[in-house]
Amino acid sequence: MDAEESRALVRLLQHTPVAALATLHRGEPAVSMVPYALLPEGRFIIHVSRLATHTQDMQAHASVGLLVTAPAASADTPLALPRVSVQGRASVCMPEAPDHAAARAAYLAKLPDAEELFGFSDFSLFLIEPLFLRYVAGFGRAHAVTAGQYADLLRDAG
Repeated sequence: MDAEESRALVRLLQHTPVAALATLHRGEPAVSMVPYALLPEGRFIIHVSRLATHTQDMQAHASVGLLVTAPAASADTPLALPRVSVQGRASVCMPEAPDHAAARAAYLAKLPDAEELFGFSDFSLFLIEPLFLRYVAGFGRAHAVTAGQYADLLRDAG
């Protein structure tokens, strides 16, 4: 992956507000949509209701997938859309956790309209630790990105 593609990957993740979240539900794959933000080192932050199926799924099975896709207008054909799929491990970020204040601040910096949801008792922050990423920069330009390479990309962009 060249430097421009690296920068484009970081921009895609930093500026896209939503991801498709894949969880395991009763032994079968399930996909939903979640707003997300990033901590500086690259963990994904989601703020979800315990009433949502995907929250219950993450509590039962920490392995998740995320798909972040550029807007449809970003390419002439859907096959050329920049996108990144992430394999990761989800964990709840309790209010007393050391990362909670930073996660909340990063989430609200990206998604300020979510402020009122932090007053709802059924909502919790979850952090998703990326284990592996697959970045498609465009048609025929796919790249495997390890967790370490991803951390380096963010550090270099920072």
